[in-house]
Amino acid sequence: MALTVALDIGGTKIAAGLVDPDGALVHQAKLPTPDGDAESVWAVVERLLTETLRVASGATDGVGIASAGPIDLPSGTVSPINIVQWHRFPIVERVRAVTGLPVRLGGDGLCMALGERWRGAGRDAQFLLGMVVSTGVGGGLVLDGAPYDGRTGNAGHVGHVVVAPFDGGLCTCGGHGCVETIASGPHLAQWAREQGWDAPADADAKELADSAIGGDPVALKAFQRGATAVAAMIASVGAVCDLDLVVIGGGVAKSGALLFDPLRSALQSYAGLDFLRTLRVVPAELGGEAGLVGAAALVRG
Repeated sequence: MALTVALDIGGTKIAAGLVDPDGALVHQAKLPTPDGDAESVWAVVERLLTETLRVASGATDGVGIASAGPIDLPSGTVSPINIVQWHRFPIVERVRAVTGLPVRLGGDGLCMALGERWRGAGRDAQFLLGMVVSTGVGGGLVLDGAPYDGRTGNAGHVGHVVVAPFDGGLCTCGGHGCVETIASGPHLAQWAREQGWDAPADADAKELADSAIGGDPVALKAFQRGATAVAAMIASVGAVCDLDLVVIGGGVAKSGALLFDPLRSALQSYAGLDFLRTLRVVPAELGGEAGLVGAAALVRG
């Protein structure tokens, strides 16, 4: 039984795993993403790859890579915003040299969507947006049952759909009013503090959720505001891509009803077209494993 090697490269951690033909993650290991230079980051990837290949004992059919973006599929390079040391880093070439295996690269949002479609909340959905609401907002598209990469590999970058064009804040992408500037965890907490939320300066979205559960009106309003922004984005992407399902994971999504109840309510007001009224929004099921499982799905087609 051939196993697929999977990598999930992010700004906080780098993970490697082995996925069997049924999509089960049978081995995984992770290490923090270092703060050093480009080669220091690569050294962590190489160490995880080497250890994973040793565990597999040679029974492998390829390597799938889920990477934070932007990525560039034609050149096989990545330039993650949250790994500033890597600019056009030749990840495909490096991984192929170490493993001697076929290598497929995809954005982390796309791989999350593929993982959830294979083994999670999006099983067998034909027109799916998988997205993460966490430190940032990211996503990936499955259209007509197939992963949709786009021209460069960055299709589905839904965190940068503009939902506040006239008075939106500056985004890390250089634009203004992106949904990420409203709905990501750090921005939820920042906005709440600006509105008088009584919390320490380093309080995050988890603590904001705790305050909202306790009935704090500012915390509740922050989640309402963030959920409304996500709903506007989903309605826009849903109309363009004729989606039937949206699966949402990430740290902010773990707040459950605090996010999903106002999101679904707002979506009803934004999604007015007949073909959008059956669009469902559900929580992700695979958690941190989705990227690895989806990276393996790239290899298995």
